[in-house]
Amino acid sequence: MSAAPSPTFGLVLAADDPAGLARFYGQICGSAAAPGLSPSHWRVPLPGSLWLEVYAPSRARPLPRQRGRLAVALQLSGGETGLAAAITRAQEHGGQLLEPSRQESFGWEAWLNDPEGNALLLIARETHE
Repeated sequence: MSAAPSPTFGLVLAADDPAGLARFYGQICGSAAAPGLSPSHWRVPLPGSLWLEVYAPSRARPLPRQRGRLAVALQLSGGETGLAAAITRAQEHGGQLLEPSRQESFGWEAWLNDPEGNALLLIARETHE
């Protein structure tokens, strides 16, 4: 039996504390954050053959924190219960809930900020067995 292929597509997120932010996302996704290509680079495997690449910007080319229109979106299972558990894990690790979770036509959603102020959307669909 061969091992699953490594994720080949990724999202890049600049961070003041790459290791800490990678651990935050790892906690939410149930994945282990791993060191990347340098001491200031960390990787988190995400579901669906995707990596979250977390790095510290160069001091020569800093990236200021900013609120934009781009957000990390994580799809979870378990509906309202799964979403509530993910919100709790996020808050325990420095995430901030921006507004109460709500049910939409596609499932449950909640908007948060991660520990460094990046937008995070958690989506949880009902699981049917």
